[in-house]
Amino acid sequence: MPGFKEQMAMVQRAKKLQKELSKELVEVEAGDGAVVIQFTGELKVESVKIDPSKIDLDHPEELEGWIKAAIRDGLKEAQDVATEKMKPMLGSLSGMMGGMH
Repeated sequence: MPGFKEQMAMVQRAKKLQKELSKELVEVEAGDGAVVIQFTGELKVESVKIDPSKIDLDHPEELEGWIKAAIRDGLKEAQDVATEKMKPMLGSLSGMMGGMH
């Protein structure tokens, strides 16, 4: 088991990582730019933009589908970014635990 010093260092690295993830932005679009959503690396929605010139109000289900697709794709991309940034920290945690389960 890691000692207190190692645990505190891990907490500091986790806080730094969270701050970095909050600054990471992933932007996805759907409907050929009709819907654009930005997510942070913390999986939070940063912004949503809808281009009214690309929306057919007679078919709201089309817009709903684009929003759903943008959310799905954006969350996946943001999760991938977070996972990639967390790999070094998870590797060092595993090493500190000595492969214990």
